[in-house]
Amino acid sequence: MEEFHTNIGENIKRIRKERNLSLDKTSEITGVSKTMLGQIERGKSAPTITTLWKIASGLRLSFSSLISQYKPNVTIVKKKEVNPIIENDGQYRVYPLVPYNPEQQFEIFSVTLEPGCEHIAEPHTTGVEEFILVNEGTLEVVVNEQIYVVEPEDTLIFKADRPHIYQNNGDRIVKCSVIIHYSSQ
Repeated sequence: MEEFHTNIGENIKRIRKERNLSLDKTSEITGVSKTMLGQIERGKSAPTITTLWKIASGLRLSFSSLISQYKPNVTIVKKKEVNPIIENDGQYRVYPLVPYNPEQQFEIFSVTLEPGCEHIAEPHTTGVEEFILVNEGTLEVVVNEQIYVVEPEDTLIFKADRPHIYQNNGDRIVKCSVIIHYSSQ
C-alpha cells in the first residue's frame, strides 16, 4: 500500500515539473493545500479519493493517470542486466529483453546458441509468429521438417504454432534477436 501512495506522489510531482508548476500554483489550481501536496509528493501522506479528484480536475488529468504506474517515453534495456533462461546444458541462452505486454502483443528476446546446440521448441498457440534476425553466425531453423538457413543480417519469419528446432551446426557462436508476435484473434 505504501508503494501505491509513493507512486501517486511521484506522478503528481512529475506532472507538476513537466508543466513547470510550483507547489503554490498547483495548490491554487487544485484547491489542495501546498503542505498537503508536498506531503503527498514525498509519500508522507495518503491522499483521500476526494483529494485525488481535486488534483486530477485541477490539472485536467484522468484520475487513473495519478494512480497508474508511470511508463517513461524512453527505456533502455541492458542485456548484461537481464538474467538469461539457460537450457541445453548452457548451450542455449535466452535473454528476455522486452516482456510481453497485451497492448503491444509481442515480446523480444536475445538468443545465443553455442556451436553444436540444438534446441527443440514447443509449438506456440495458434496465430503466433516468430521473427528471427541473425546478428552473428549461421542459424538453422527446422519448421515442418524443412531446414531454413539464416545468415547474419537475414530474417526468418514463420508461423510458430507448429514444432520448430533451432540449430547451430557451425563452429562459431550464433546470436540472434527473436520477436514473438501474438495474434489478437
